[in-house]
Amino acid sequence: MTVAPIPPPLVLASGSPRRLALLRQIGLEPAAIIATDIDESPLKGEGPRALALRLALLKARAAAPSGEEAAFILAADTIVALGRRVLGKAEDEASARTMLGALSGRRHRVYTGLALIAPGGREFSRVVQSVVRFKRLEATEVAVYIASGEWRTKAGAYAIQGRAATFIPFISGSYSNVVGLPLHALHAMLKGAGYKPSLSTGGEDGG
Repeated sequence: MTVAPIPPPLVLASGSPRRLALLRQIGLEPAAIIATDIDESPLKGEGPRALALRLALLKARAAAPSGEEAAFILAADTIVALGRRVLGKAEDEASARTMLGALSGRRHRVYTGLALIAPGGREFSRVVQSVVRFKRLEATEVAVYIASGEWRTKAGAYAIQGRAATFIPFISGSYSNVVGLPLHALHAMLKGAGYKPSLSTGGEDGG
């Protein structure tokens, strides 16, 4: 009897629990998780879209030499931007309050860079953009949100999938992109790269 070859596994080059949850949402369970440590500082004159793409590629490449060359290495980086101004992860309550104040009553863009290194080293990448509008925030709303601690480790100091959902009356584009992983684009990229999940992953039903 001929035994079918085992397809190359999927490795997630991110320690983000949100990205792992989104992968599992579409039935994909990575064989390994490799949290990479790279310099995320923007280059001089680098816009948010270019930054998201470059950082995703750097993360994927940083994970690739770890003995997983026969795997599909997936990485992503999500950037919140007001115009060309990048709002990173708030360092403390004061910076979180400043970011929320800047977002209040305005539209901003969320860019996620996707990078995939297939077995053999071929690279696939793209950037997905969503537009998000915040309502005008009251001081008490900001204070309660800051006290919740939900802003920690979040780009732009908010999580659309959490309490901050009440701040957002409008979104154009992929919701999962704002969470951290655009599922429709990811599914298309994996399919285009030839990734075939094993039956144990629950298939490749995309979002």
